[in-house]
Amino acid sequence: MEISTRITTLEFDKSFYRPGEPVRLTVHLRSEVEGRADVRLDVALSHLAETVDHLSQPVRLEGGAQAIDVTLSPPTDAPRGYGLDVRLESESGAWLASGWGAFDVLERWTQSPRYGFLSDFPPNRSGSGEALALLTRYHLNGLQFYDWMYRHEHLLTSQDPYTDLLGRQLSRATVEDLIRAAHQRNIAAMPYTAVYGASLAFYQQHPDWALLNARGEPALFGQDFMAIMDPRPGSPWTAHLLDQFDRLLEQTAFDGIHLDQYGDPKEGFDAQGRRYDLAEPLAAFIDAAHARVQAHRPEGTVVFNAVANWPIEAVAPAGQAFVYIEVWPPYDWFVDLHQVIVGAQRLGGGKPVVLAAYLDPAHVHNVLLADAIIFASGGGHIELGEGNGMLADPYFPNYRPISPELAAALRRYYDFAVRYQDAIGPRTQDAAPEFHDRLQVVSLETGEVINTAANAVKNKVWPIVRNEEGRTAISLVNLLGLERPDWRQPLASAPQPTGPLRVSIDPGGRIPARVWLASPDGEDLSARQLDFQREDALTFEVPALLYWDLIVVEWEE
Repeated sequence: MEISTRITTLEFDKSFYRPGEPVRLTVHLRSEVEGRADVRLDVALSHLAETVDHLSQPVRLEGGAQAIDVTLSPPTDAPRGYGLDVRLESESGAWLASGWGAFDVLERWTQSPRYGFLSDFPPNRSGSGEALALLTRYHLNGLQFYDWMYRHEHLLTSQDPYTDLLGRQLSRATVEDLIRAAHQRNIAAMPYTAVYGASLAFYQQHPDWALLNARGEPALFGQDFMAIMDPRPGSPWTAHLLDQFDRLLEQTAFDGIHLDQYGDPKEGFDAQGRRYDLAEPLAAFIDAAHARVQAHRPEGTVVFNAVANWPIEAVAPAGQAFVYIEVWPPYDWFVDLHQVIVGAQRLGGGKPVVLAAYLDPAHVHNVLLADAIIFASGGGHIELGEGNGMLADPYFPNYRPISPELAAALRRYYDFAVRYQDAIGPRTQDAAPEFHDRLQVVSLETGEVINTAANAVKNKVWPIVRNEEGRTAISLVNLLGLERPDWRQPLASAPQPTGPLRVSIDPGGRIPARVWLASPDGEDLSARQLDFQREDALTFEVPALLYWDLIVVEWEE
């Protein structure tokens, strides 16, 4: 019997799974078959390059679209990422179709944060469940509810619907419906707040609460749109806003507090004209907010926006579960994305790092290169959310739709990051500096050595290296042919793809046990073993490089 079938989507019921939770997977497929056909669905569960479980169940193809439900019971080890390789086979064992996916088992979402956003809260919004199901396909496990509140200084109101400071009509009922839908999928709901922003009307009621500039005038933001209040410990504004957080957490099901700042001013002056720096007061505010959150939500967290990486030295160690950085100049180059992440990891004592780096989804090559660098560096990227949209602007309601082609590529990239997080994710350590002089890449087509220099910002193959538990993960990121190293400047084409490459590594006295390769740039996300030679150097071949190849060396103990 002639059978034509394909697996279209692997859909999970949750963004991540807590230890002991069943994994409910729906395999969506489409087939053309005369009458009915009995086939088998095989699902292999893997951790990195090892298969850890396997199940098989009969399926009757009836033509057209079908949805097959599968329930898995993964190991309870946490935190840990897993891969899924799904195959449809005929009764004779012939391959019919394949699909690949991933999920992770975490004790809490902040162990491996994948942050997204919601920004549309109109009255009578429908389809909350469908909206959250779409975001679950990317395994987003935390959502920033952006500009959901009544006012920056009065977060809640008895009105419903209500009009916010920009004139948008919003609804508390919509917000609460979205929080419920998120929680059903193990997605945390984080309310946007501003650490020192208040309306001009509120400032006029409390003029002595404002932060003053060097001229002794109140600091204003956004062409007199808002006033900047004094966020120092013990100030009346700080007491007021912390009280607002208490009310928010008592009256809603939000999972913590997201704190924004505007990057400027970085200093204030008191009524006597004495200057003070804002870095330490902002860190103290994070700690105070963290204490309020913990009083209401023992598993809750605070997230603080370090705008343009400021003041990262003070806030990275403060009371937040992960470090959040909005990337602005002078961090303009692709390589800066890596440096910002590893610097924050170091300052935060190994905390996960999430970047807000805004890109137009029309610039597909920029998006994929940025995500390759961010994910390979152990970081996360807040970019996806509302309406299957992408953040192209710091004002989140200005998100832009992504094409079906980019959506498919991003699902592969997010699957890949989840699947291989134990080799490249936030629990691994940066090892790039120790390998820069120990690694060489040669084109087997030309025999030429390809530039991998640490100080080069373009036209190179860039090794990003992470270490963890007897493994070294080497991500080769392709920057060949790039004339502009600025991650925001549109790339006219993809990086120059390579043919086969020979990679040589000085093992530093260690003995390799196995080498394997995986990439998100094709449909097959599974790991494949590479042959290698071990003489003076560890040498192996990589078939090709488009955007991102991951090579993992497992060392003998």
